[in-house]
Amino acid sequence: MGMAAAESQFHVLAVDDSIIDRKLIERLLKTSSYQVTTVDSGSKALEFLGLRENENTNPSTPSVSPNHNNHQEVEVNLVITDYCMPGMTGYDLLKKIKESSSLRNIPVVIMSSENVPSRISRCLEEGAEEFFLKPVRLSDLNKLKPHMKKTKLKDQRQVTAEEIENSQFLQQQTQQILQNDQQQAPNPQDPQPESESRPQPTIEQQQQSLQQANNNKRKTMEQGLSPETDRTRPRYSGIATVV
Repeated sequence: MGMAAAESQFHVLAVDDSIIDRKLIERLLKTSSYQVTTVDSGSKALEFLGLRENENTNPSTPSVSPNHNNHQEVEVNLVITDYCMPGMTGYDLLKKIKESSSLRNIPVVIMSSENVPSRISRCLEEGAEEFFLKPVRLSDLNKLKPHMKKTKLKDQRQVTAEEIENSQFLQQQTQQILQNDQQQAPNPQDPQPESESRPQPTIEQQQQSLQQANNNKRKTMEQGLSPETDRTRPRYSGIATVV
């Protein structure tokens, strides 16, 4: 029971334009306790995975199995697709997935009723994990488990690495903020400007200073007109000078 529960966590997206082959692979996958979603074309598979393909499709054709009518809310752990399909072939779908930065880690398995060595080699070189000849058997699906487990472990390691990287980034940002605050904080040992350290005079003190200055000015003017100052000047009363 523990093994079945572990395998039921894996979600397989099956792609085939033949409804008979699609039902067959769905039944085999469910027998192996996998969660299954089926679509009938490569473009609908990309749409289910979150990628949009500019390609006209027949809206009357059911694209997704009844339990999944929209973009999946669960993770897709493996894509198994037929090679010969109208429009987008299984090889084209494989390339689209491997070219996507968000989907490239998903294992892709190709199925075909034709045993063409060049076709098999091309798919494996492009990144396919397996190439199954139809009809697919239950023993073939046993080969899927290691690929999905390996990918799940890789995803967990990637998430852990991203968490560590984000944590280090936050620590660096926090240290930078603390350093900036320390640089901007005033040093208590630094001399304060005179305008800040010297107390400002009150209005009454300013008025007294102004009155004192006026008194000193008036006193100075009076001293300049006093008799003592006139004594230093020569007097010529009643004397006329003729040239």
